[in-house]
Amino acid sequence: MRDRKMRLQAASRPPRGEDETAPAETSDGAAVEDAVRLILRHVGEDPEREGLKLTPTRVLHALDFLTRGYKEDPKVAINGAVFSEEEYQEIILCKDLDFYSLCEHHLLPFFGKAHLAYLPNRRIIGLSKLARLVEIYARRLQVQERLTTQIAHTLMEEIEPLGVAVVLEAEHLCMRMRGVEKQNSFVTTSAMLGVFRTNTETRQEFMQLLRNGKP
Repeated sequence: MRDRKMRLQAASRPPRGEDETAPAETSDGAAVEDAVRLILRHVGEDPEREGLKLTPTRVLHALDFLTRGYKEDPKVAINGAVFSEEEYQEIILCKDLDFYSLCEHHLLPFFGKAHLAYLPNRRIIGLSKLARLVEIYARRLQVQERLTTQIAHTLMEEIEPLGVAVVLEAEHLCMRMRGVEKQNSFVTTSAMLGVFRTNTETRQEFMQLLRNGKP
């Protein structure tokens, strides 16, 4: 009877990944929680008061989620979703992919839209893998410039197209919440590889496709 009760209690507990108040299971995790308590005391708070008592654990789980891209290999994520396609030889554009990342300078969010295009060379990639590629690199400590080039170069290396074009448009809270506090600022970065860099007409076609539907 006692064993059955214990099994029922175990089954009723939420999985580890769904319980943001579960305590750290490693010494590194415990050290992160201690560091958060130190930060709370530094800003003048009491980490033991009711509203903050579980904050160190919540921050630990939030950081694990927001930086989970370090535990994923984008090349592995793409593998198995590259297909032969001899007939299609025009630009493939996937635009308005939402992304969220953390600026490595202040650990504040930047977020926006990613636009990816490539000109196939007898091979295409599953469309969901484009979004996955963005997600993996974005879920790391980043600067927008590096994020843009990492996406472009990985796509170029893995499917060997005639060219790749990547444009990221983002809002940076490190510019809005602190420092210069410019509330309407946006940052646009681009990476053009292959024919998108060497052929003006191909690049212009990409930019026209990107503008379609925008005022």
